[in-house]
Amino acid sequence: MDLFDLSGKTAIVTGSSRGIGRAIAEAFAGAGANVIISSRKQDACDRTAAEINEKCGAERAVAIAASLSDKAALEALVAQTRERFGQIDILVCNAASNPYYGPMSGITDEQFRKIFDNNVLANHWLITMVAPEMKQRKEGAIILISSIGGLVGSEVIGAYNISKAADFQLARNLAIEFGPFNVRVNAIAPGVIRTDFARALWEDPEAEAELRRVTPLGRIGEPENIAGAAVFLASKAGAYVTGQSIVVDGGATIKGGL
Repeated sequence: MDLFDLSGKTAIVTGSSRGIGRAIAEAFAGAGANVIISSRKQDACDRTAAEINEKCGAERAVAIAASLSDKAALEALVAQTRERFGQIDILVCNAASNPYYGPMSGITDEQFRKIFDNNVLANHWLITMVAPEMKQRKEGAIILISSIGGLVGSEVIGAYNISKAADFQLARNLAIEFGPFNVRVNAIAPGVIRTDFARALWEDPEAEAELRRVTPLGRIGEPENIAGAAVFLASKAGAYVTGQSIVVDGGATIKGGL
């Protein structure tokens, strides 16, 4: 038995035209799954899907653009996935946004709402859309890409961190609700990963040196480091894991930034 085989499974991965989401989509396709590539822009999704299919040598990736803030677009994403592949076995809520940097005293209501709408409410929407069929089949895996920011405080990304802490609790609550139906819900908490989203944290040589210093493994994470954890949680290898938040940060949180 191949514990990490995803052959015949269908996965939706949001925010998957680049960065962590793309790495997860590539890993799922490599493990045999059909993968829906989704982000805001259709052309970016098309390019990513084509590149994944070329790499796999098979038509496993399909591009369907959808904005997190548009519930109707997310409903269309789910409906089109079912039309194409019949069912949805895996959902990865990876896409997120952070429109504000600074102390909490300076954030506007609009910015705070956008962070929560995109990082928490949109995840709830998608899960609500796919969970009924998973519960009916008594099989499914839902993965929320949170952040180690949800475990610590911050002077500059406080609202983002609060939203990511909420994702941890969303996974725990839903794991209890969905457990009797054999539907697993987990979160992954990446540390600093070399993506465009975290570019400001690693593109400056001095900042990168400091990140290396406070990370026991002495390096910044790469998107594929998160993809491995996602394959584990989506596959038979993670069949008895639910309600958990797996930290993938090179040891940064255990060192406490000292």
